[in-house]
Amino acid sequence: MIQNSQNSPPDTNLGLTRQIAEALSNEIIYGRLDVDQKLPSESDLANRFGASPATIREAMKLLAAQQLIRSKRGPGGGIFVNRPTLGQANRLLTGITTWLVTLGVFSLEDIAESRRHIGGICVRLAANRRGPQDIVVMERELLRQSDASLSNEDFCASDVRFHHAIADATGNKVLQFIMLVINDSLTPATNMMVFKFREREVIIDFNERILFAIQSRRIGPSEDAFNRLMDYLSEKYEHARKTHGSRRQGAG
Repeated sequence: MIQNSQNSPPDTNLGLTRQIAEALSNEIIYGRLDVDQKLPSESDLANRFGASPATIREAMKLLAAQQLIRSKRGPGGGIFVNRPTLGQANRLLTGITTWLVTLGVFSLEDIAESRRHIGGICVRLAANRRGPQDIVVMERELLRQSDASLSNEDFCASDVRFHHAIADATGNKVLQFIMLVINDSLTPATNMMVFKFREREVIIDFNERILFAIQSRRIGPSEDAFNRLMDYLSEKYEHARKTHGSRRQGAG
């Protein structure tokens, strides 16, 4: 049981609130609390954690903000465990993955190699399984990318959404999740590192080739277009790495 005094100062209560939320979050994430299961009452949770009802309510707010729980009013109401989504799971991983990229734990070469092989699987399956709506989403992002007034950050975000759409078109939820992590955590970080060295027109041209091949259900050409894109990006990653390295040496 997490120990607490109901007369603890506010900062202590805040720490306890987070501990309670984390404890319940772990029970949800690791399946000890089932989807749609009703949580114990506020008073039962207060007794379990040795906390005040107010602290329990604040912990519930933290869990609700993470979309791990939902409230239901009326007869049979209460607080229930939410069914997880890929987006929720991705948000749990994006922060730590982005941090690892920033610290340099993942090299540009590792990121490029992973993206090439996993992305190659995605374009191959997308060419075989894509639906009309998948094409609409890709076309919308390509149209957005052609806007010359788009900021570098917005262009990178659109590029990420374009490749999200490719993963969605596979119909494979595991690949969709893996690409969510790669595209939301790894790709934006690398894109912003190399945007000075790459040409938007070249990126758009490769994306158009990928889209045309997927739309035509041509598996080989879709893989070839994607690999050519990765060849180009790998060259720019190497340029960026050497440039940043020489700058650090100059500063030293």
